[in-house]
Amino acid sequence: MTSGERRASTSLALIFALRMLGLFLVLPVFALEARKYPGGDDPALVGLAMGIYGLTQAFLQLPLGLASDRFGRKRVIVAGLVVFAAGSLMAALADSVMGLLAGRALQGAGAVSAAVTALLADQTRDEVRTKAMALVGASIGLMFAVALVAAPPLAARFGLSGLFTLTCVLAVAGIAVVLWVVPPEPARHQEAQRAPLSAVWRHADLLRLNAGVFTLHTVQMAMWVAVPALLVQAGLAKSAHWQIYLPAVVLSFVAMGGLFAMERRGRLRAALLLAIALVLVAQLAFGLLSASGATPSVLALGTLLFVFFCGFNALEATQPSLVSRMAPANLRGAALGVYNTLQSLGLFAGGALGGALAKWAGAPGLFAATALLTALWLLITWPLRPVGGGTAH
Repeated sequence: MTSGERRASTSLALIFALRMLGLFLVLPVFALEARKYPGGDDPALVGLAMGIYGLTQAFLQLPLGLASDRFGRKRVIVAGLVVFAAGSLMAALADSVMGLLAGRALQGAGAVSAAVTALLADQTRDEVRTKAMALVGASIGLMFAVALVAAPPLAARFGLSGLFTLTCVLAVAGIAVVLWVVPPEPARHQEAQRAPLSAVWRHADLLRLNAGVFTLHTVQMAMWVAVPALLVQAGLAKSAHWQIYLPAVVLSFVAMGGLFAMERRGRLRAALLLAIALVLVAQLAFGLLSASGATPSVLALGTLLFVFFCGFNALEATQPSLVSRMAPANLRGAALGVYNTLQSLGLFAGGALGGALAKWAGAPGLFAATALLTALWLLITWPLRPVGGGTAH
């Protein structure tokens, strides 16, 4: 990478990290802490308050991605972070679960992922973009691990209100990074002749990647309904689950060096298919383990999580990189907006699917469904042919 690409990658990864740390700090403790609020005895309402963020974000990713194509990336990112901070403050001041729901919905309205990713694509060359996207993915994964460790003691000391206040502060810090650390924004996407949005929907490989991110996050959310119970069954207390998650996440980032080596050799498609295959292997193995009736070992579960995170993190880097390359340059924000919309819908669908399958079919049925989805995804993605950015083929 050039010095400008390194600065753009690290500063935009920092924006993602600050925003996602605020979100992740709330998730491990939300369901428990919300019980202390009026309305907290209604599990359906608490679940809606927790999940409404993804739904409002799904509705607004595409409009804000389009807006970033027209009005500039930085303007949209700053505006979105202001909305996210306002939603965090609203949730911090809430005195009921309905207030938490309204705050979470407003947080989701600050849907800047597409604009941030598009700006990163604007400021990096094709040959280093996957590495830049991987840096963003690494920052998100590490923030998830940090949140798993930090959330319980912070919630015990400051409560849910304090966590939302911290989320607001982190969002404001993200605004400062956009204004004073991120390199100046390229103007070429504003000067280019605008292409019709239908160019995004007609592009077969973009559709494959959109289906891929929907499936990936559906599978991720669904499996997390069952994995914590398997860890408890293996004898690991809930408070110690991070001791498995953290090494699995960190070691998977070390293993991503192989992805970059494959990309340098021009084998990005093979890397993408291999990553999907790793996710499939993890789902099949989790299903066999849960169906065996035997008590799973912590080592076996940790190994399977490592395999899953190797595939997951590689896909989080390669798929948005490919979207940014394949989309028309003057519709890059829109294409990433569609991509991030499908990502958010996958999170929502995965939670609903995982809960229903865990209730009616148990863990073996859940993992059978996620394995089937992943196998179909592999078949859909097989014909994909990565190309350079700028044109739709």
